[in-house]
Amino acid sequence: MFTNMGFMSWYRKLTGCGIAPADLKVTQAAAEGGDAEAQFALGLQYSFPGGRGEDLNRAAGWYQKAAHQEHALAQFNLAMMFASGQGVTKDDVAALKWTRRAAEGGDAGAQFNLASRCHRASMEQAAPDSGESRIEAFKWFDLAAGQGYRGADSARERLMLGMTHTEVADGNHRVARFVARNPAPAPVDPSVPLPQ
Repeated sequence: MFTNMGFMSWYRKLTGCGIAPADLKVTQAAAEGGDAEAQFALGLQYSFPGGRGEDLNRAAGWYQKAAHQEHALAQFNLAMMFASGQGVTKDDVAALKWTRRAAEGGDAGAQFNLASRCHRASMEQAAPDSGESRIEAFKWFDLAAGQGYRGADSARERLMLGMTHTEVADGNHRVARFVARNPAPAPVDPSVPLPQ
């Protein structure tokens, strides 16, 4: 499902091939108990072949539960499912809604995706608010670039070639407001043991 984005190869490298069978019952119980991280993990588990068996309907259900608890990556994965009609009925409005929520929650992939949507909207000939769309695209590309999201920096630079100085300044103000409202989490100190 997510192989085009390179997401699943990243996930498989990080975690192996999914939830170990011995841990599945624990994860299932935690997910059913409302744990968003466990719900997200089950969504991933059912999203790719080699997990518990690809079942995109179940994946969407678990992503949706985690997404409603503001799990940004679950929101973005759910958005991609709505955009492509995998496991759910294709729904561009729902895809945009979940992409925006994930972007606002700090997910760099969602920010890049939303920026790309705004940039495309700004290029439509009849769009009366193309300047607004360019400014929003700048903001989201900049935020994704700030997290090191591949391609965001160059996309922002290309976008800026068609922007006025006023639009760039407005975009920078929006980035500053977003960052002020959503401070980055403190970096993890490797010398402090993580709770078990």
